[in-house]
Amino acid sequence: MNKEELHQLLHPMKVIGLGGNPALNEKIAAILHQPLIETAVHHFSDGEIQVNIGESVRGCDVFVIQSIQDPVNENFMELEIVLDALQRASAHVINVVVPYLAYSRSDTKTRSREPITAKLVANLLQLTGMDRLITVDLHASQIQGFYNIPVDHLHAIPLLGQYFLDNGIATKEDDDIVVVSPDHSGAMLARNFGQYFNAPIAIVDQRGARYDTEVHDMIGDVKDKKCIIIDDLIDTGSRISSSTKSVLAAGAKKVYVAATHALLSKNATGVLNELPIEQIVVTDTIKHKRYPDRMVRISVDQLLARGIDYVYNDRSIHQILKLSNLLCK
Repeated sequence: MNKEELHQLLHPMKVIGLGGNPALNEKIAAILHQPLIETAVHHFSDGEIQVNIGESVRGCDVFVIQSIQDPVNENFMELEIVLDALQRASAHVINVVVPYLAYSRSDTKTRSREPITAKLVANLLQLTGMDRLITVDLHASQIQGFYNIPVDHLHAIPLLGQYFLDNGIATKEDDDIVVVSPDHSGAMLARNFGQYFNAPIAIVDQRGARYDTEVHDMIGDVKDKKCIIIDDLIDTGSRISSSTKSVLAAGAKKVYVAATHALLSKNATGVLNELPIEQIVVTDTIKHKRYPDRMVRISVDQLLARGIDYVYNDRSIHQILKLSNLLCK
């Protein structure tokens, strides 16, 4: 009996999928050849949540999958209560898999008397017994430092890059592709994404606090180019709207959009449908009932399933990051 077989015997894997993104939970479990543990979640009339885990998890390595999306606080509290139940049920290791981690944008104080909510979320998750966090494309990588436990930060951006290559939208020999960042803070993301196509970058130079009302200039040449606007998430669509208008005003011939997380808050679907965009490419870290007309969704199921498998079998997550980085090269 080798080390992996002994570990599987002593600490079987158990997978729990919560209500944030059930379809993604099921796809991940199917790839792992693991049934999802039946977990009853009851919402009382006053909004309180009660959970019951349907089988024993004593001595098991448990992976809890929960995308903390709208309704954010409800999904977060559901996760917290399940973690408490697992801790009290003597689970051996509690791993939390969060495809989208809410509150990540609140990673620093921008004004006096503001909270750093991303740090608060880290504290609360660790307080309820989480041993490891697996997540995808954090808004700011330094959020990993808010945790005193291992954080495996997986990247879906290479999957988006591969889509553009596979569908002939961009090639490594193209000289008419420009990757555009909606603001200065996203320049590094744009530069990394641009490496997949050997493409230069441009930056939308925002002047003012509001994307929908203030003037924007372009840093970089986009005239007669195919532009790919890259961001980590799409919320209300205002950043994408203003960026699209800016690159078209600067002479771009076509505009594409790529982002990992499609929050699509408020009237984002309507806003995006009105824009002259060729395609919007996102992942399925967040579920919705309705999507913009030209939106293409790429699944992160294989990425997360591989991350879970590597963690469970004590393999280096670096191998996944290395594969992701090589994917589009």
